[in-house]
Amino acid sequence: MELRIALAGNPNCGKTTMFNKLTGSSQRVGNWPGVTIDRKSGKIKGTDAELIDLPGIYSLSPYSPEEIVSRNYLIDERPDAVINIVDATNLERNLFLTLQILDTGIPTVVALNMMDTVEKLGDKIDVKKLSEGLGCPVVPVSALKGDGVDDLVKTAVDVAGNGKAPVPVKFDHRIEDVISHTENAIRGNVPNELIRWYAVKILENDECVLGQHPEVRSSVSGPISELEEEYDDDSDAVIADARYGTIAQIVSSSVTKAKRDEKGSLSDRIDRVVTHRILGLPIFICIIGAMFLAIIGYGDITGIGTYFTDMLNGYIGDELMPAAEQWCADNGVSDVLTGLLVNGIIGGVGAVIGFLPQMLVLFVALCILEDVGYMARVAFVMDRIFRYFGLSGKSFIPVLVGTGCGIPGIMASRTIESERDRRITAMTVTFIPCGAKLPVIAMIAGALFGGNGMVALFSYLLGIVCVLISGIILKKLKSLSGTPAPFIMELPPYHMPSWINVLKGTIDRGWAFVKKAGTIILLSCVILWFLMSFNTSFEFIGTDATTDSILQVIGEAICFVFQPLGWGDDWQLTVGTITGLIAKENIVGTFGVLYGIEAGENGEGLEAVLAAALTPAAGLGFLAFNLICAPCFAAIGAMHRELGTWKATGIAVLYQCLLAYGVGMIIYAVGSIIAGTEIHIGSIIAAFVILAILVYLLVAKDPFRQLGDREAAA
Repeated sequence: MELRIALAGNPNCGKTTMFNKLTGSSQRVGNWPGVTIDRKSGKIKGTDAELIDLPGIYSLSPYSPEEIVSRNYLIDERPDAVINIVDATNLERNLFLTLQILDTGIPTVVALNMMDTVEKLGDKIDVKKLSEGLGCPVVPVSALKGDGVDDLVKTAVDVAGNGKAPVPVKFDHRIEDVISHTENAIRGNVPNELIRWYAVKILENDECVLGQHPEVRSSVSGPISELEEEYDDDSDAVIADARYGTIAQIVSSSVTKAKRDEKGSLSDRIDRVVTHRILGLPIFICIIGAMFLAIIGYGDITGIGTYFTDMLNGYIGDELMPAAEQWCADNGVSDVLTGLLVNGIIGGVGAVIGFLPQMLVLFVALCILEDVGYMARVAFVMDRIFRYFGLSGKSFIPVLVGTGCGIPGIMASRTIESERDRRITAMTVTFIPCGAKLPVIAMIAGALFGGNGMVALFSYLLGIVCVLISGIILKKLKSLSGTPAPFIMELPPYHMPSWINVLKGTIDRGWAFVKKAGTIILLSCVILWFLMSFNTSFEFIGTDATTDSILQVIGEAICFVFQPLGWGDDWQLTVGTITGLIAKENIVGTFGVLYGIEAGENGEGLEAVLAAALTPAAGLGFLAFNLICAPCFAAIGAMHRELGTWKATGIAVLYQCLLAYGVGMIIYAVGSIIAGTEIHIGSIIAAFVILAILVYLLVAKDPFRQLGDREAAA
């Protein structure tokens, strides 16, 4: 029979690193809590055992969806064994979950992770005494270095095969009497192997358990009341204190700590600067700004990513496309197939792939900041700001995840305990530019602002501002009202980045981008080329694509919608925006198809053609709209999974589009006034009306009262 072994532990204790080590997998690893948001499985190398990596939890009293995943698996599906990964540098906190797992009766092995760090600190852990105190095997390991992994696998397989339940750690006799009384009250109504776990949960007032057995609490209310009176505290606090007291006894008898520096560790000293209440935010902005300047560049200084992007784009435009066209001519390929290959496939997909070097350099920089541990500090710094706008700092964790891709960013909102915060975050996390939007940012920066990396910084700050504005507006809806949840998150210690983790993270994100370019974007470019190259009578018009093509007819029919934003007169820009709803990279691919011929004939490149079509103000408005409006179809699907209904998803998408339209119009109007460029008076009036509406929604105490009254009446 195949054994099932669960991997459980606190957030950021090294579970995913251990999972990768044991299974040979390459799941994403990050130096912050909440990287794993759903369970993953794989075969343990050299065995027939299946290993299930569960989301990190602090206890078996769940508050957020990903914690429910872990609890339900342990309680309902009961694996053959549990490998409880414990941070050996912080036993007091980690063993709280260990005692709860032991209560479930599932055979358990405790893996003392980060033992290499313990040795560096000069601490000593008596593994034998710790094992005796917990009543289960304890194996010292280092998931990062692979030390002790073989012993852990052997011990876990033996424990799972034997199926011997661990002996729960007992509390003082008075508490044990009440637990025993509760066990007798529920005996026969719950599985025998879980009877102690259910009894303790009833004392802890666990809502999930009490909901299943509402009559039990009243039947044991007498002994519980006596216990609360004796300890002068609620029963759940009594159990928590008893657990921590037991943990303190076990740790004191098995752990000897070296003397600590009074000034604190290196991480503590760095944190005094980077998490400073005044300096923290400017430091974050400077770090992100420096990163984008290094990647994209500034003025005459070419960034690292831009240098390689220019090389790749030059190769595609100057060598690959002419070579493909010449090959088609030499081999008698028809004009239709030549146009499809050169202008549709190579021109469209190549325009997107050309930005791959910039994206890879960005991914390397982000992975380094994540692995060092700085990104967790950013969430702490942003909590002070987010709380003023009705959100918790935990909402910034999905924002950080979303810088790679919006889909895992939306899914990462599961780590937030508060339902209102979770829903607002899922609706707004895609305002932050993901990797797919970076080519659009770089394209506009290169075409209109001389490749200035500050355009990228502007884009990310605009996304954060829109998240904050939305926090104020959306919390005024009755369904999303309430106060933000408290922000409690462990700050992991700083360490040198693991180049293997950085390389894996960069390759995974880059490969996802390439796969999308070879599938969704390729298909979109082919369809666009067809619509551009044939007229409404389905006659091939070839390079005369600006006259009576099907795409032009469609674009001109809807481009009036975007005229107040300064770019509605150019149907190509409208079509690019629409195709961006499929995948944001499609915007660049669309321009590669639509403007590719004109750019090639002029010998000036795509950016020169865009510079002629857009003013800087209109270009910034175009960029803002496409960054904030509804995300790609895949992200909308992820949003639906988190929000639960298509109605809520539709409202979220509508809100995103309306906010994007308003912000785009304001940027265009204000930018045109500052630059002194020509703008229609109607656009100025409309922009200031929208600005007034936004201010009203931000300032008014209850702007949706009448709407809420109508909903209540209905």
